[in-house]
Amino acid sequence: MTYDIADPGRLRKIFSLLRGFGESIQYSVFMCELSPKEKAILVTSLHEAINHNEDRIMVIDIGSIEIAAFERIEFIGKVIEITNRECIII
Repeated sequence: MTYDIADPGRLRKIFSLLRGFGESIQYSVFMCELSPKEKAILVTSLHEAINHNEDRIMVIDIGSIEIAAFERIEFIGKVIEITNRECIII
């Protein structure tokens, strides 16, 4: 997901929301491995949080999580290590 949020307050809110679903890999870019249900929850939350006349969020589906998403991402320049997220049940 990438985002362009006009207001600093909404920007912090969107960043916090996305951090709960994925990993920040670059300024205004998050990688989120989501089930269909998680995606629906996140998209609904984003719709409610943004100003639809000023802000923009782009959702890019890079495929199934069965093939690691990080294998489909190529960096040029400084590379960030992308870790697999694992679920921990407490």
